[in-house]
Amino acid sequence: DPLVPRSVTLLGGPIDTRQTPTKVNSFAQARDIGWFKRHCIHPVPERYQGRGRLVYPGFMQLGGFMAMNPDRHFSAHRDMFNHLIQGDGDSADRHREFYDEYLAVMDLTAEYYLQTLETVFIDHLLPRGLMQHRGRPVDLKAVRRCALMTVEGENDDITGRGQTVAALDLTPNLSAEKKEHHLQAKVGHYGVFNGSRFRREIAPRIKAFMKKHAADESVVLKRLSRRGSPGRGRDPLYDPASVAVPT
Repeated sequence: DPLVPRSVTLLGGPIDTRQTPTKVNSFAQARDIGWFKRHCIHPVPERYQGRGRLVYPGFMQLGGFMAMNPDRHFSAHRDMFNHLIQGDGDSADRHREFYDEYLAVMDLTAEYYLQTLETVFIDHLLPRGLMQHRGRPVDLKAVRRCALMTVEGENDDITGRGQTVAALDLTPNLSAEKKEHHLQAKVGHYGVFNGSRFRREIAPRIKAFMKKHAADESVVLKRLSRRGSPGRGRDPLYDPASVAVPT
């Protein structure tokens, strides 16, 4: 099937949160789903679009993240103040750029938040082989062709070490040459997918992995042609322009 992706990269994803549990994992395990419904789900206020819809407010997630490392955030803002006093505008601008992105959060729908919490953090359905999608079982043993790369951060205090790489153990029918893991030194959760070490060390590895397992363009187009022209048997949701090929 030409629609099967050639590769997938998981960055700091909680595949099996039973591995090296963090404070986040322990917090979820100590409470049932009813507790989170009562304390974390709130309606959108009247003056906003979507008013009345039940959501997990983004400011609660942000507050929780910042509360895990308050000293670090306090020091960062103190340093920014000192940079401004010293006339070091470049350093102050880098601080602003980081926090402009870090503080940009969105609400999560109650359905999405609660389902994710229960499936991933409380019941561990995927690693136990019990996860379903729209009533159909999710069988990772069926993964045979899609190359899989996992990336973890050495100092990740949200998704502990071993939680993402667990995906490689859960895909026993995928050959070893299609699997790769990278543990990035000196980064936390956010640094796994953002920042200088991501750009300098992680992103090039991902690019190389994708290129290694990418299909030849001519082979992809040949397979697609066998499925028929648009409107004559081809998946109507498929856009040939989205095929990833090495350049």
